[in-house]
Amino acid sequence: MAQKLATTARTGRDNQSKSIGKILHPLTGCSAPEACEQKYCGVTFVSSFADMVVLSGYGTQGERLVAGVVPLSKDKKKVLLIQSTRRGGWVLPKGGWETDEGTAEEAACREAWEEAGIECKIQKDLGKIPDQRPANQLTSHAPKAMFQFYEVSVEKEASQWPEKHKRGRQWMSYTEAREALTPRPELLEALNRSSVVR
Repeated sequence: MAQKLATTARTGRDNQSKSIGKILHPLTGCSAPEACEQKYCGVTFVSSFADMVVLSGYGTQGERLVAGVVPLSKDKKKVLLIQSTRRGGWVLPKGGWETDEGTAEEAACREAWEEAGIECKIQKDLGKIPDQRPANQLTSHAPKAMFQFYEVSVEKEASQWPEKHKRGRQWMSYTEAREALTPRPELLEALNRSSVVR
């Protein structure tokens, strides 16, 4: 089962499944995503990027479509940040919307699991945030992006998760998180749109 979950979390697909072409849940490999998403993420399959043409994870202007979460504690006094693998420092869980995922919500929940080891419930759509990095910080590995963030409540923190070997995670107050995210204005904007206690 652990091998199946690791494969599914990494690829978004259960390689042993015969349900080719169907959306599979990133944690369970289930081919009935409505039921699984209701249980794990509490979301319906309505895309926040519905006005964009999704072709291999890119929008109509060639921007990479990235889905992410602002994970809050139950009392909303803390936010969970993860270590960046490329630039150092701290970031919010986020990543590309894969072509086999039906919605940005599904992609955001998968990224939360892969990068932070959390099961979460979406509480609020924080909207789209354009990439604010200057051109000299864009690379082929990190091209211009359009971010779609969601405020989520953390339902469970796993002790083992797919990217544990390369990322730490830490609960921070709003003030600590604001300082940590200052180098990334689009992530700071997502934090500021959330209902974290200031």
